[in-house]
Order: sequence, then structure tokens, then C-alpha cells
Amino acid sequence: MYLVDTHTHIYDHQFSLDRKETVHRALDAGVKMMLLPNVDASTITPMLELHEQWPDCIRVMMGLQPEEVKEDYKEVLATMEKELERGIYIGVGEVGLDFYWDATYEHQQLDAFETQLDWAKQLGLPLSIHCRNAFDKMVKILEKKQDGGLCGIMHCFTGTEEEAKVYLELGFHLGLGGVTTYKNCGVKEFLPSLPLDRIVLETDAPYLAPVPCRGKRNEPAFLVHTAQKIAEILQKSLVDIAETTSENARMLFGLV
Repeated sequence: MYLVDTHTHIYDHQFSLDRKETVHRALDAGVKMMLLPNVDASTITPMLELHEQWPDCIRVMMGLQPEEVKEDYKEVLATMEKELERGIYIGVGEVGLDFYWDATYEHQQLDAFETQLDWAKQLGLPLSIHCRNAFDKMVKILEKKQDGGLCGIMHCFTGTEEEAKVYLELGFHLGLGGVTTYKNCGVKEFLPSLPLDRIVLETDAPYLAPVPCRGKRNEPAFLVHTAQKIAEILQKSLVDIAETTSENARMLFGLV
């Protein structure tokens, strides 16, 4: 079995005591590729160290996560834009909008998001997009910027069927993770109506562990539980779901 975890933060401090073991558990579980989106300036070095240790199974993206956008965001973005020139990054992420806790830096978030969308178009790279409490503003920007040059993943999609259709029409894939296994997740109700060739899997480790690991620190090895749940809902085999979603990820990110 070959699974791709399209969104995992195993460079996070929560893995400081067992990072190597985490990677090996993932590989043993069939998660043969892990894609790491960046968060802020402080995560670049630990993320790259992981990529250098396991270049065949760990790939990296560069971006400024919306919750980390502050007054100094332009200086941070300048550092990241320079970093992208290295040519080792397979995507621009984690980027987006998040007004769940605080909208203090709304203007800065909007500007940072548009800037990073422009990077993706200029470099021909897919995006990993985070959206929380910002659907209308998100769609307005994506509709303005989408000229056929944008593609990527709506990370941790947990929205409505109507929202899913909007993102699909805009040319994006949907990233499904541990939340899909939760009892109250509405995505399960309309999952059979979604095109399987536009779905990819993710963990968002160390967050949002799937059932039966809910409440624990999430890790890439747990991706199999999300794949199994989707297989049950769609009445397909686990291998079929693994193969299809992994191929979707490979095609989107140009993985070899």
C-alpha cells in the first residue's frame, strides 16, 4: 500500500523526542510520502533538516500560515520569497485566511494571501490553503486570482457540499483528514457525490487525530484510519482509496 500524507507538521516540537521513530512508523504503515508545509520563519530550518534526512519520502513547501501573519509579515514574506528561489519546494503553503480567534490582522492576512497566490502562479506551484471562518473572503480572492494558473489543496476541508463544489469549480482539490472520521463531520454525508480524482489525504499532524486515535498526538502513520473510513463510506477497498488519492497527490505536486 502506498499513501501520501499531503499535510503534516512533523518538524513540530511535539515530535522532538521521537521524530525518527515517527517517520519509520509512517513508512511501516504504508505512508511512503509526507509533504510538509511551512508555518512561519522559525519552522523553516527544522523542516529543511527533515527533508535533508529523508529526501526520498519527505518533501517541503514554503509559505506563511495565516495565524502567524503579524505586523512584520512583509519582512517574513521577503525571507520566504528568497527561500523559494532555491527550487527545492514542491508547493506554496501553508497559506490562507483564518479569522476564527482574531481578526486583528485581517488586512495583513488578505495581503499576505494574495502575495503568496501570486508566487504560486509565477512559479507554477500548487498551493496548500488553510481557510477558517473566512469562506466568503477566501472565494472572492480566489475568483479574482484564478486565471487557470492556480491549483492546489483546500487543506482540512470540513465545509458544506456547496462549499466543496465552489472549491472544485475553482480548480482545487479537497484535503480530507482525521475530522472525516468524526461522528459529527458533515462531509461524510455528501462524500459519495464528490469526484474521487479531486480528493487527497492528510493528517495535519500533530493535530486532529482520527478515530480511533482521537485525543492523541496525531502522526502520519494514522493516515490509514482516514483512508479506511473513506473506503467504507465509498464502498471501496482500502487499497483502491490509497492508490487513487496518492496518484492525485503525485500528479498535483509532480512527485516521483
